[in-house]
Amino acid sequence: QSQLVESGGGLVQPGGSLRLSCAASGFTLDYYAVAWFRQAPGKGREGVSCISGSVGNTWYDDSVKGRFTISRDNAKNTVYLQMNGLKPEDTAVYYCAAHLSTNQHECLMAPYDRWGQGTQVTVSS
Repeated sequence: QSQLVESGGGLVQPGGSLRLSCAASGFTLDYYAVAWFRQAPGKGREGVSCISGSVGNTWYDDSVKGRFTISRDNAKNTVYLQMNGLKPEDTAVYYCAAHLSTNQHECLMAPYDRWGQGTQVTVSS
């Protein structure tokens, strides 16, 4: 069965760090665009970051630029989101999503159609 599984969430103090993982099983992520989204309580889902397929171009929302880093390890079939300098407003459920795109340079406009179940990130003192 093909699926994406997120892990690495948790409770962290402001200024702390977490690394989220998005592991794929049943399919290979190499040529997939992969994105991280988040949804805070009472708010809509928003895009946080994405990485294109084989080219590896990246995009970050302004709210996380300079603090978060997305990367992929094709040998482990996993995409990571390193989150540093966490703020209370980063608190949300984080989801990863993937799409097999014909455009290996782009990830922002991909119609993501494979989704993980989400992992909770809570930033609080």
